Amino acid sequence: MNAQLIKGAILGLLCLMISGALWAANNDTASIPFDISVHPGGFGRASTADISAVLRSAADELWQHCPNTHLAGIDVYHRTDHPQTDLRPGPSGRIAIGLAAQDTYWAQYSFQFAHELCHALANYSNNSPPLASYPNRSNLWLEESLCETASLFTLRAMSHTWTTAPPFPPWRDYAQWFSSYAKQRVGSRNHDLPLGTAFTAWFHANELVLRQSSARSDWNVIIAAQLLPIFEKEPRGWGALAFFHQATTPNQSLRHCFTKWRARCPRESQHFVTKLAAVFEVEARASSGEME
Repeated sequence: MNAQLIKGAILGLLCLMISGALWAANNDTASIPFDISVHPGGFGRASTADISAVLRSAADELWQHCPNTHLAGIDVYHRTDHPQTDLRPGPSGRIAIGLAAQDTYWAQYSFQFAHELCHALANYSNNSPPLASYPNRSNLWLEESLCETASLFTLRAMSHTWTTAPPFPPWRDYAQWFSSYAKQRVGSRNHDLPLGTAFTAWFHANELVLRQSSARSDWNVIIAAQLLPIFEKEPRGWGALAFFHQATTPNQSLRHCFTKWRARCPRESQHFVTKLAAVFEVEARASSGEME
C-alpha cells in the first residue's frame, strides 16, 4: 500500500511539472506588455517555462498599477551570489536581472524578482538614460526600502491571486506559501524595532548610518513595514516609481529628494509621494522654489 502511495505521488508530481511547463509555454494572458526571457542554467530542477510563468505573475502584481509606465523587455539569468539588476541594459535596451533562487521555490523567485523589478521601474522606466555608474546617492537606502516593500507587496498579493487564479490550477495550493514567506521576512527578530521605540525616533537616530550604508537589509525591512500599508491601501502609487530616479542626486537631503520626486510625478501621484514623506516626518513641499 505504501509503495502504491509513493508511486502515485511521484506520478502526480510528474504530471504537475509537465502540465506547468506546458501551460507556461503557451500562456499569454498576463497583462504585462514586455516579455520576460529566462536564460537556462543554474536554476536547478525548475524549467525556464515554469520560472517565466511565476515571474510574469509576480510582475503583474506591480505592473497593473503602473498604467503610464513603459519598460523594456527583461532577460533573467542565474547568479550564485545575490540578486541584482545589471547596470547597463543589454542588446536593444533589454534589462538584465540576475536571481539567486533555485529549483521550485516560487516564493523566493517572486520575492527576489519583485525587488529587482522595482529597481528597474525606478531607474529604467520610460526610456530613462542608462546609469553611468552604480548609484552613489545619500538616499539610496530609500530606493532599497521601496524595493523591499515591492517584494512584500507582491508576495501578499500573489497569495490572494493564486488562491483564485493561479498560473494553472494545480498551483493553487501553493498560494499559502507566498504569505508565509512575507510573514517570515517581517516577523524575524532582526527586523523588529527596539521594544518601546517609535519608528520616527528610530529613523532619526539612524538616518545618518542609512545615508552612509544603504545595504542594511534588516533596516530596509523595518522601513518597508511602515510603507507597505500605504501601498496596499493605494496600490496605484507604484506608478510613481517611474519618476523616482529623476529626483535623486548625490548628497541631497531627504526633504529635497521627496520634494523633487513629488514635483516630477503627474498630478495624480503627487499626494501619494507626500504620504510616503510623512512616514519620515518630512514635508514634500509643493513649491518648485523649495527644490535644489
